[in-house]
Amino acid sequence: MQKEFLFSGFGGQGVMFAGQLLAYAAMDEGLEVTWIPSYGPEMRGGTAHCFVIISDKPIGSPVTRCPQVGIVFNNPSFVKYEGEVAPGGLLAINTSLVSAQSHRADISLLPVPATQLADGLGDVRMANVVMLGAVLTAVPALPLEAIRHALQTHLPEHRRKLLDANYKALEKGAEFARSMVKSAPEL
Repeated sequence: MQKEFLFSGFGGQGVMFAGQLLAYAAMDEGLEVTWIPSYGPEMRGGTAHCFVIISDKPIGSPVTRCPQVGIVFNNPSFVKYEGEVAPGGLLAINTSLVSAQSHRADISLLPVPATQLADGLGDVRMANVVMLGAVLTAVPALPLEAIRHALQTHLPEHRRKLLDANYKALEKGAEFARSMVKSAPEL
């Protein structure tokens, strides 16, 4: 089993945190992991993306040109990476901020109003964890409990007050995906 994920958005949207959280959870589950971040010229407001690969075997390359799962948080990310998702893969789209439409018939789409759902929870900064919960429900590469454990274990001390909010965001995303996805795509 090898699953390849791409997270992309503006700096400040928590793209790196979502990818790193997935990587920590997979590592804690005893899987092989790579997490490769890339930032645009500005940290906050510039572009940011990361690749996460999880596998039960050694990983040959930490970067993939055609990830099985793309998670895009904004229009520029959609434009740049929509065509890169592997045929048969999944493209998860934060429809709160992405107005573009995919016309690809060879991938599954998971439209998630993540920013809106996070705002309903009281903190738009939780959109990244909402997306992660939705994606892992549609593509169960790891159980959500592994993400909860990773939050508990790896969330920095100065962010511990956000632990419950992250749990709620994870479940909100999972709940939304369960309402949208009748059967998970086989990746």
